Amino acid sequence: MLVYGVWRWWTPWRPGRWGGLLFGTLATAVFVVDALYPLRRRLMSWPLQSAQHWLQFHIYGGVLACLFVFIHMGFRLPAGQFGWWLLILSLWATFSGLVGVAVQKYVPNMLATNLAVEAIYERIPGLAARLQGDADRLLVGAPDVLQRAYLNNTRAWLGALAPSWSYVVDFRAERERRLGPFSEVAPFLSDADRARLVDLQAIVAEKLELDVQYSLQRLIKTWVPLHAWPSLFLMGLIAVHVIAVLVF
Repeated sequence: MLVYGVWRWWTPWRPGRWGGLLFGTLATAVFVVDALYPLRRRLMSWPLQSAQHWLQFHIYGGVLACLFVFIHMGFRLPAGQFGWWLLILSLWATFSGLVGVAVQKYVPNMLATNLAVEAIYERIPGLAARLQGDADRLLVGAPDVLQRAYLNNTRAWLGALAPSWSYVVDFRAERERRLGPFSEVAPFLSDADRARLVDLQAIVAEKLELDVQYSLQRLIKTWVPLHAWPSLFLMGLIAVHVIAVLVF
């Protein structure tokens, strides 16, 4: 920013003049190295000698490249449609990357500190599918009051995954809602049936945690293409832009 300020004070600033070309070249170079991040395991050499170095460069380099784009433009809005596409995709790649940093810090922490159940994403549907059968077998011979509470409020929900984006923020309210009907019937049960109720509540809690697990892991898997594909499109437009500048 200091170089830009002095340079602009000294001479008029245009993207096609020396100053603009310098920062445009720097932005392109950083974006190109950032785009090599998926190949980091094959490209570990000085100064990016570890996966952590690559990750840090990918994050901070992307933000710096976006700043270089604005300096390259002289902090003016683009004049044409192609320039707008370059700017919008640069902002999207940078912003979505920062969102990804937050997601990949938040989700593992929430999984580790708030959930007792851990499961691989691809196996969650199968794990959830068996819970309805477990609950049905558990309630064979149970009193009518417990059977009704189960059939009216829980059985259909146990039959399939029910992920929700709201679980990303908080799932405790849903836990209370799912377990509430069983707490209400507990006073009407014998000691033996209360033990059965405890097992049923454990099944309900496990199903909810699988739903939460699936929702949180789905967030990461949804984010990846939303960041990667626009970034690849950006690299294609940058290549066209560079060729156009060199040729014309």
